[in-house]
Amino acid sequence: MKIFYGWKMVAAAVGMQFLSSLFLFQSLGAYASVLIEEKGWSKTAVSGAVSMQSMEGVFLGPIMGGFLDRYGSKQILRLGVIILGIGFMLLSQIESINSFYGAVLTLAVGTSLCGYFPLNVGIIQWFEKKRARALSTVGIGLALGGICVPAVAWSMQTFGWRATAFTSGIVIILLGFPLASVFRKRPEDFGEYVDGIAPSAAPIDTTPDLAKAASKAEPSFTTMQALRTRSFWLLAAGHAFALLIVTAVNAHAINHMRTALHYTIAQASLIITIMTFFQLAGVLIGGYLGDKYQKRLLSAMCMIMHAIGLLFLTFATGRAALITFAVLHGLAWGIRGPFMQALRADYFGRQSIGQILGISGIIAAIGQFAGPLVAGVLGDATGNYRLGFTVLALTAATGSLLFLMAKKPTLASIAHKTTS
Repeated sequence: MKIFYGWKMVAAAVGMQFLSSLFLFQSLGAYASVLIEEKGWSKTAVSGAVSMQSMEGVFLGPIMGGFLDRYGSKQILRLGVIILGIGFMLLSQIESINSFYGAVLTLAVGTSLCGYFPLNVGIIQWFEKKRARALSTVGIGLALGGICVPAVAWSMQTFGWRATAFTSGIVIILLGFPLASVFRKRPEDFGEYVDGIAPSAAPIDTTPDLAKAASKAEPSFTTMQALRTRSFWLLAAGHAFALLIVTAVNAHAINHMRTALHYTIAQASLIITIMTFFQLAGVLIGGYLGDKYQKRLLSAMCMIMHAIGLLFLTFATGRAALITFAVLHGLAWGIRGPFMQALRADYFGRQSIGQILGISGIIAAIGQFAGPLVAGVLGDATGNYRLGFTVLALTAATGSLLFLMAKKPTLASIAHKTTS
């Protein structure tokens, strides 16, 4: 039986997300903790560099989105892999805070060009009915990378963080480039069909209710039409609120456990590993639930889980609270993460999805930038992460309301607004 090519792209995306997660997203907190201790840099200074990862999306997102809609993902992914690898090589050579910022900026550009945004745009073009399952499967790569983080921590302790960073760059280029080459633009350009199902083979809807039949058809919003909907802005804001917690945890959780509970980097990395085991479980659960139930309601539930999980981390005095954090945060991230792109594709269709996601990324980047920075600034001001983490948790909890209000728009409602 022939395997639908879209699933081959999903497998390649899993591999690329694994590389990014293992070497960057889940391990950056370990690098930050080492540099704070070795160089004596402040939490605020390191947080500023970490937060820079999000800002490249503000500038690259809309431009890259239009390019992806027109030409596809392959070339951008290839370029991103090379830049990401070079970024790690630069990281291995840093001596000053300025050179650290330069290395992180290079990493940020690289991961933007070969990360979840271009990967998801590529996958969305090939799936509709199984979109949540496909995007959730891509999320497995993120989870598997987190599970393997102790290997990076062991390498840093055994060979040093510089050798680990340089080797990471080489591995990313050698493995990432062929994975990026798997991607193709749209199934129609290669004689295939969305979901691998030819129109003649699709089940025939015999219902006489034309309105009902039309409601099942995938929408086709232009970028400007999407921007005129309230749901576009609610989803973007909700995504930003979620990233307040995700990026703060990635940047500071290991250092929080090291300073507040006197854990070693290896011990703290084990908690991150447990978290990512449950992230993997969440991805598998979300792939099943997302194609059956309303993604916005599931996302609202996950926001509450994010917030409660972070509070358990914040006030942990022992392993039980840390494991509770790992379970709640991991499940919430795994279930909700892929829905952020799937929801927008469900609401606005494939026509301009790259540009729509790119503009959405500008708002989401605010959460990416603010999360690590707020935690770092308040951490320096108070001597610990409790206030910063608490503020972020309570703020993110309100994001559940944004998803509850983000109902699916219709083109008819946009036309009504235009004529009224």
